[in-house]
Amino acid sequence: MNIKELHTQEKPVSATSLFKSELGNATAIQILQGEKLKEHITKTPALLICVEGEVIFENEKGIKETLLSGDFVNIEPMVKHWVVGTIESQLILIK
Repeated sequence: MNIKELHTQEKPVSATSLFKSELGNATAIQILQGEKLKEHITKTPALLICVEGEVIFENEKGIKETLLSGDFVNIEPMVKHWVVGTIESQLILIK
């Protein structure tokens, strides 16, 4: 199975559960070119990994990072953040 098969091209931003356990979970996220995962806050620390594509991760503390395939960023809890797809991108979010 391929991560791209979990999403349809119709949605600008798509999130699908990839793995769940009592200790945490992983979510597959697809962001199409020019689309945005809206501002939100996580209550727990998280790790965002870019599997394919290019996105820009930003948070309210002024951090702005471009993630390419293989890049990752640690997401702080209780800090507003958002992600913009520069090109069609596949990501994994681990919490």
